[in-house]
Amino acid sequence: MPGCVEIIAHRGARSLAPENTLAAARLAHKMGTHRWETDAVLTRDGHLVLFHDETLTRCTNAAQVFGYDSKAPEKTVWPGPGAIDRLDSHPLIDLQLLDAGGWFEQKDPYATVPEIAPHILAAFKEEPIPTLYDGLVLTKELDWRINIELKDHGNEPEPNFHPARVLRELARSGIAPARVTLSSFNHDWLRFLRQHAPGYEIQALVGDRDEEPLNFNDPVFTSAEFEVLNINALLVTISDIRALKAAGKRINLFTVNTPHDYMRLVNAGVDGLFTDFPQRFISPV
Repeated sequence: MPGCVEIIAHRGARSLAPENTLAAARLAHKMGTHRWETDAVLTRDGHLVLFHDETLTRCTNAAQVFGYDSKAPEKTVWPGPGAIDRLDSHPLIDLQLLDAGGWFEQKDPYATVPEIAPHILAAFKEEPIPTLYDGLVLTKELDWRINIELKDHGNEPEPNFHPARVLRELARSGIAPARVTLSSFNHDWLRFLRQHAPGYEIQALVGDRDEEPLNFNDPVFTSAEFEVLNINALLVTISDIRALKAAGKRINLFTVNTPHDYMRLVNAGVDGLFTDFPQRFISPV
């Protein structure tokens, strides 16, 4: 593996452990990845937790704990006012009741469960939804690095301003700014972060919808405002990557999972790759 290409564990080593848990982070660190990426979202009462989806159904046992059937036709769904399966409809104390790891063995999302020792799978059943503070403290203890995606689901609880809460937790954790990258599809949030905490690296996410082509005339590509772009790998060509590199951009791509794509993109000059399978691209330590 070329040393200049950063391997970033997407939601931790999520092909071998439940995503966005501390177990997935620890495993990614053990493998020797350069950093892990995780998603920070707000609870109803303004706490930050590490979770990707708007709803709890896919990655927790919320249906059982909160007593609703996610498959029932009468289930309230967003944007209805009582969507009980939405993470942001619950305070942190509710979310701490949930098992965020047991689903992994049941669903085997990457067909990797047969490769994992039974005692490790059993331990996943006790994994909680971590807070951002938990993730920062672990990263600090491991002498490692973290990429925090500020997840914008379009309905943050008032009066909590997501980026400001993130900065508060960063300060509370005592983690060194050099160990932290802040990223988001919400570029206004990134501008706020740059203004109020210039010591942290900022990376602009681009291409959240696989079916929408990128507009390379957009200022995010043509201006110098964002030096580092994290781009959907499905939406760029090799010539696009080389043109952006020639314009002085640093380019990270998500999500790259096959050795063929890895070699193709490394040869094109990318700076980093987000992957669900870090074990394919980096040797364990």
